[in-house]
Amino acid sequence: MLPKVDVPIYELKLISQKEPVRFRPFLVKEQKLLMMTQESNEKNAILNTVKQIITNCILSEIDVEDIPLFDIEYLFLNLRARSIGEVSTLNYKCANEIEEGEDKHKCSNIIKFDLDILKIQPKVDENHSNRITINDQLGMVMKYPKLNMFGEFDYTDETKILDLIISCIDSIYDQETIYYTEDSTRKEIEDFVDSLPTTVVDKIKVFFDTMPKVSHDLEFQCNKCGYKETIVLEGLDSFFV
Repeated sequence: MLPKVDVPIYELKLISQKEPVRFRPFLVKEQKLLMMTQESNEKNAILNTVKQIITNCILSEIDVEDIPLFDIEYLFLNLRARSIGEVSTLNYKCANEIEEGEDKHKCSNIIKFDLDILKIQPKVDENHSNRITINDQLGMVMKYPKLNMFGEFDYTDETKILDLIISCIDSIYDQETIYYTEDSTRKEIEDFVDSLPTTVVDKIKVFFDTMPKVSHDLEFQCNKCGYKETIVLEGLDSFFV
């Protein structure tokens, strides 16, 4: 019988968890899965791969489906750093438009960045709240988007906004009772959301805009045309490197 290879165990404190989460690095089988998904570059494939890798590597008794998306992003980044390397090389194509007489074209110069993944930390807005006041008698408590909602943040599509709101309402309360949405039908929740004033919908958008997020700013300067830009890396697909 061949010997077993010992792997190190790491701990990471997630915003949503009281205790640090324990995990092991990728093994060869997870690395193969990751490489195949990077080649496809499809969101559903990314979603399924991230879910599978985290499920395989996490050692704590928690349900991956229950972890907020921002904690999934942070956990996956740390998994990647502990498995493949702390520094990731990113390529960015300069988008500056250059005018030369009547000719206009993009610079398209490719710049490489070395990104220290372990320096990326979740950002928490100090004014963020998951409680939404509707009026003097009514309010609701929001829950954070989960892994299965990856890719659904599109504030230009009114239908997706309403679907996201419906999925993220945890409970509705008045002065006497708390009504949990898990005990309600989808139709009942839809009717409730349809009855909300537009000012409340704006408050809910603030909840999404200010909730914890994993993001990182890169200061870009093209060494060919001199163009400067701040590149914001945010979202699971941005860090899927």
